[in-house]
Amino acid sequence: MAVHLLVTTTTPDRESGAKLAGSAVAARLAATAQVTGPVSSFFRHLGEQGEGEEWNVTFKTTDARYAELEAHIIEQHPWSKPEVTAIELARGSADYLRWVETATSPEA
Repeated sequence: MAVHLLVTTTTPDRESGAKLAGSAVAARLAATAQVTGPVSSFFRHLGEQGEGEEWNVTFKTTDARYAELEAHIIEQHPWSKPEVTAIELARGSADYLRWVETATSPEA
């Protein structure tokens, strides 16, 4: 059975989040992606504390497609060092997880 992942990044606006979501799904790197926000972000960057508005982008994929998805996000992202994180899904309905596998299969 495949390992299923929830991959996240943030973007500065809805449009760039939607572009990442759409291009990843079109390339079959993610079965689905959601863009939510805006959210308030508090961070430390370049030695300074900051605050800003961001949009969350969440992708569902498999471990087999993670490296390509990560590279795609980094290449297409408007920021030079974007957050790309993943957590393994411990559980999920069997039909849904099979769909994620099928939708991200490069052979389909």
